[in-house]
Amino acid sequence: MNPRPADSDLLAPLDLAFWNIESRAHPMHLGALGIFAANSPAAGRHAAELLAARAAGVPGLRMRIRDLWQPLDLRQGLDLRKGLDLRKASGFEPRRPLAFGGAAREAAPDFEPLDHVRLHAPVADFHAAAGALMQRPLERDRPPWEAHVLPGVDGTSFAVLFKFHHALADGLRALALAAAVLDPMDMPAPRPRPEEPARGLLSGLVPAVTKLPGLVRGALSDVGRALDIGASVARATLDVRSSAALVSQPTGTRRIAGVAVELDEIHTIRKSVGGTVNDVLIAVVAGALRRWLDERGDGSDGVSPRALIPVSRRRPRTAHPQGNRLSGYLMRLPVDDPDPLARLATVRTAMNHNKDAGPNRGAGAVALLADHVPPIGHRLGMPVVGRAARLLFDILVTSVPLPSLGMTLGGCPLTEVYPLAPLARGQALAVAVSTFRGRVHYGLVADAEAVPDLDLLAKSLTVEVAELNAACVS
Repeated sequence: MNPRPADSDLLAPLDLAFWNIESRAHPMHLGALGIFAANSPAAGRHAAELLAARAAGVPGLRMRIRDLWQPLDLRQGLDLRKGLDLRKASGFEPRRPLAFGGAAREAAPDFEPLDHVRLHAPVADFHAAAGALMQRPLERDRPPWEAHVLPGVDGTSFAVLFKFHHALADGLRALALAAAVLDPMDMPAPRPRPEEPARGLLSGLVPAVTKLPGLVRGALSDVGRALDIGASVARATLDVRSSAALVSQPTGTRRIAGVAVELDEIHTIRKSVGGTVNDVLIAVVAGALRRWLDERGDGSDGVSPRALIPVSRRRPRTAHPQGNRLSGYLMRLPVDDPDPLARLATVRTAMNHNKDAGPNRGAGAVALLADHVPPIGHRLGMPVVGRAARLLFDILVTSVPLPSLGMTLGGCPLTEVYPLAPLARGQALAVAVSTFRGRVHYGLVADAEAVPDLDLLAKSLTVEVAELNAACVS
């Protein structure tokens, strides 16, 4: 039995799920490809040296994930969330969950930044080089992150590919960790975490009697929510109208592509037809998929793939908790509709419906069910759940927020940044979107064997934005 060190942090249920879904043939890391304007031929080498030196001083980058096999420790308190999440309704906060079969983040005693920051030979195509690196799984016995510096062959630019395991960081947390090794910039300080009052040995084992009615109401509410999500998941598997192009036998290979469009063009479309910027960005994906399927000969008639739209439940300026706090919306992309404005209207209606229901209901909130599974259940069941992801959704479309401030590394400005989402088992494509410095960056991740023509889809995104603009002014 391996005891849990005092300075470790038990993984939240969703983090544990991501950790156990992964296999070496199917990595579960997210990433970002940042492109910098070089101020000298040696800018790439200097950037790698800075990243390694700064990583040593970032506590979050020293954290490895260690599997735990220990029974309940009374000093940790009793976690009543096994099956029922009671603490939110009552204010009752158990100290630690049952760790048996779980995992924890802990400081690696032999952390060596040079094992994580690597300088590569000059490359001609940043995206092609990054795709080959994205298919390599992270080492699970040391802090699960990497930074790859890719100098450009022309000496005028270099790229940095950051990779973070999803169990170590979600999108916002990964952004904070990456920003910590870039040049310092003036950003708002994270809100301090409220201090918990001191408790005795038995404190937290049993809730106060006066809180029992709230506990019961909370239990019933959570059971109802879990049943609602389960029923919605079952309904989402009915009447599936997807495309074979979005299905893949897991090969572990990766190909990435990126495209940037002007944010002003997106705002022009939004102002013309209403809705939100996110509605337009999702509609652009739907139109690009239609164009891509038709051009590759697969056909888009009758195709309306299910898109999972992750929703962060973390406040952007809050550093704690470190774990993933995600829900999501599930919607059908109107790929089969030939009218670009009608596609946008369908997306708006679907997103408004999802927002009215909230991120805690519906099939897209399936991630919340992780809270109701004990650690041993994650260890034994998540590999099976990972194989079933294809039954729930066909494509991931996620938005990753970035600061509007300029970022630099070694004095070299960051000019482009392409977010890269994990690719679920059995799926061929994932799309991530970020807005940075007046441009929208689409990052595409695909199974390299299933989607050899990913650049064609990237070009289709640009064409779709132009088509929507033309439809708005006609």
